Amino acid sequence: MNVEPIWTKRPATIEEIRWRVGNALARHPLCRGVEFEVVSMPRTRRSNWTVSLKSVRSDALFEANEIVADIQEAYDLASAA
Repeated sequence: MNVEPIWTKRPATIEEIRWRVGNALARHPLCRGVEFEVVSMPRTRRSNWTVSLKSVRSDALFEANEIVADIQEAYDLASAA
């Protein structure tokens, strides 16, 4: 039996992912000053990119991680063709 996933990740460029992460963090009051970098990684079962959080207030760490995790569930870094 071949089962298709209910939710498939959409491909996005690294610029699109940066834009989405930046806007999502800017919408949360605690995460507005967060500095981050989107990092391409070797493809795994779950993801092929991650975010390096560089400047996060301690009270915003959980929220910033949750925001990034939600975006990682939705987007896959498109391979450069």
